[in-house]
Amino acid sequence: MILLITLLLGGLYFITHHHCIDLSALEQYNPGKASILLDDEGHEWGRFELDKRAPVVLKEMPKHLIKAFIAAEDWNFFSHSGISYKGIIRAALINLYHGKKKQGGSTITQQLVKLLFFNAQKSFRRKIKEQFYTFLVEQQFTKEQIMEIYLNHLDFGCGIFGVEAAAQRFWQKSIKNISLEEAATLAGMIRAPYRYNPILNPQDAQKRRNIILNSMKKLGFITQEEFKDAQLIKIDIKKNTINNCGLHAKESIRLYLENMLGKNQLYTQGYIIQTTINKKMQLNAQRIFDTEFSRLIKELPHINGALISMDTKTGDIKAMIGGTDFNTSPFNRAYARRQMGSIFKPLVYAAAIEKGAQFNDTEIDESIIVEMDDGSTWEPQNNTRKFKGQMTLAHALSISNNIIAIKTCLNTGLDPIIDLAKKCHLTGPLPRYPSLALGCIDSTLKEAVGAFNIFANNGIYVEPHLISWIKDQWGTKIWRYEHINEQVLSHKITSQVARVLSIGMHRFKQYIKQDKENIFDTESIGKTGTTNDCRTDWFCGSTPELTTGIYVGRDDNQSMGQNVYAISTAFPIWYDLYKSIDFKQKKFTVDPSLKEVHINLKTGNITEANNKRDLSFPLLLQT
Repeated sequence: MILLITLLLGGLYFITHHHCIDLSALEQYNPGKASILLDDEGHEWGRFELDKRAPVVLKEMPKHLIKAFIAAEDWNFFSHSGISYKGIIRAALINLYHGKKKQGGSTITQQLVKLLFFNAQKSFRRKIKEQFYTFLVEQQFTKEQIMEIYLNHLDFGCGIFGVEAAAQRFWQKSIKNISLEEAATLAGMIRAPYRYNPILNPQDAQKRRNIILNSMKKLGFITQEEFKDAQLIKIDIKKNTINNCGLHAKESIRLYLENMLGKNQLYTQGYIIQTTINKKMQLNAQRIFDTEFSRLIKELPHINGALISMDTKTGDIKAMIGGTDFNTSPFNRAYARRQMGSIFKPLVYAAAIEKGAQFNDTEIDESIIVEMDDGSTWEPQNNTRKFKGQMTLAHALSISNNIIAIKTCLNTGLDPIIDLAKKCHLTGPLPRYPSLALGCIDSTLKEAVGAFNIFANNGIYVEPHLISWIKDQWGTKIWRYEHINEQVLSHKITSQVARVLSIGMHRFKQYIKQDKENIFDTESIGKTGTTNDCRTDWFCGSTPELTTGIYVGRDDNQSMGQNVYAISTAFPIWYDLYKSIDFKQKKFTVDPSLKEVHINLKTGNITEANNKRDLSFPLLLQT
């Protein structure tokens, strides 16, 4: 033991007296080469670049900024020799008390050493080297120099390095003019830059900021009055109005690529990223989305929503909107999981047709009691709380009848429906209950759009995606999206379902015709969905070229109000978007083995076309 200690001390003495660390290169600003986002026409619509400003000397930084970082990261910074044994013991006790890691024991000097000289890989050898480097830095630099270098090179995530770049990004001001609460916000980010990012997660950032303010008060850095005043101030981010095209899509791409390419590499290596976004459609969709929501929010406060439009044949996402305002709420609601409701019903009927049912088959819309496997009973209801008696499966789907959907589910069996849902990449979980027929399955908008698209794409599933390929700065293609093309249903079945969905679509258009003009002449299919207590409204609709899904709901998943249905919330957004597009392909392709037959929508009997007295209903049936 004595020999080991002697060797360690001797090695430490040798290193600290014969090695010097040169930090002068850190003052040279080298932002690297930005990565460029291209739209589907090859034009730039965004970029990822390093945001690193010229260093600011410590004496020009506000004192409360320095104190905020000391309170957040290293209470004994000006008194320890690089390693705070008190801090290690305190952190260990806190973590032991909470049963998990709540606080780290590393000093600001140690953090600087990790930041400048080591990667994230952990090993015992690296830990020893880190301690030696820490002693070297403390021997060769003053505390003020260490703090200055530290603050000028901190990684705040999203390509933001240094407190000056962070202040400019979040508040469009120099770090020299930062306020107390803003300083505490920055200090609070260091533990988890993304979780406590005031743009991405403002609520978490504010909670963390207040913890830092409380620590500053306990350490005597601020008064009780200053603490009270600062913690009441809401985080106010200055909006950046430059290039607001597709901010939610851009953020989704950024998070994906940071994981694939590396956080620093994405901002410095000059990648060319070919995205699927159509800039014109993205801007048009944002305009329509914002216009409709400005109308809806007046009647339905606290609502938000999302939109995805994708190419039916390729899955290329042409427009993505993740919410009403990225700057105040950057969470992408296209990835939020909510119950699907009635937009799941087309899959129920498709599975039934695949098992041998026909759309001109009939069932009785009536009060039913369903016995569950656990011995309990369930008495489902239609939305209207009324029953219409005998009707065809086609008519039931076109008006989204609940009772017939449940009967169809029971007749078909749960397994074929669940299997089809899985083939359509609905990740569920998929409950093995008859209520599955009513869409009691959680899904994201992205998943829902991909699943609905099979009815516009001849039964072929294609995955919605945002990136086509990536090239490095020398033009070499280093990654290409591998398309998923899976035949999950036959063209014959999807042609039949699409015909019924087109009839339902005609009803939607008639509903909105009184307020809208210039109905587009392209054939379209669609399905609405509204979940229990009007918590979530969905609409998915397609033409032969484009499938779009829209979600409307509250972030807290509470009811939007009474009688708030997708026909008046989500559908108008879809309608206004589609009537502004000049589609080249006007009709869906139909499986040649099918022929058009007009039936009575109640009895299923063949009738004449346009026979209003006989309630004529045009179906595609197998010859």
